[in-house]
Amino acid sequence: MTEMAAQGAPRRVDGPDMAVIGGSGFYTFFDTGAEVVDVETPYGRPSAPITVGEVAGRRTAFLPRHGARHEHAPHTVPYRANMWALRSLGVHKVFAPCAAGSLSPGLGRGAIVVPDQLVDRTSGRSQTYFDGGAVHVQFADPYCPDLRAAALRPGTVDGGAMVVVEGPRFSTRAESRWFAAQGWSLVNMTGHPEAVLARELEMCYATLALITDLDAGVDVGQGVRAVDAFAEFERNVGPFKDLVRAAITAAPSTAVCSHCRVHEGVTLPIELP
Repeated sequence: MTEMAAQGAPRRVDGPDMAVIGGSGFYTFFDTGAEVVDVETPYGRPSAPITVGEVAGRRTAFLPRHGARHEHAPHTVPYRANMWALRSLGVHKVFAPCAAGSLSPGLGRGAIVVPDQLVDRTSGRSQTYFDGGAVHVQFADPYCPDLRAAALRPGTVDGGAMVVVEGPRFSTRAESRWFAAQGWSLVNMTGHPEAVLARELEMCYATLALITDLDAGVDVGQGVRAVDAFAEFERNVGPFKDLVRAAITAAPSTAVCSHCRVHEGVTLPIELP
């Protein structure tokens, strides 16, 4: 394991401008031998050491969102440390594959959605690096248009609002029906504050959501069970990884897009990594 040189000034490994934040199933993602990098940040350690290797000829970092042994629940994931650690390695583009519940009977299990909007219904999560100073980040469109375009493939669903709940419990039927009545498409527990922290660090970021269940207000059965959602994810993880690999190949190799550069002309209260 490679230790970083110092907090706030890590050694840059060779060229990982791209990252994937996902589940443990993505550990078998790399084409060649990978390097494991342990990163310290001002916000503590990330969920796990970061693995850097080749994916479709592109130097890519991988970080398991919930930890190497799935030890972090959605509300305890160290989101600030995770995003800071990736940025400190030189990452400027992030794909964030995740599991999600469907809020529509027309959006069934196994579907893959590339959302274009996000609704935050979490509470108590640290969701900014700017605890001091008047820094207000543009977030009307939370996902990078360039990375969304790279992720869209035949069979994927283009667009939809993903509502992010605190967890770890699933929604009640009343909550689920309320979400659906607002016109929202998906429900998830990890998409916020990941997306806004990426924007604050001027990183391009997009989500690919695999539908693992129909939410409680859609399915008239017993409601969502974790064991069923996990099993559905495992059934689809192979094609899902193939889709993420294709998105990495299609992603532009240029620097951060203009949409995600939000600090021009602004004096920040902290120095970004």
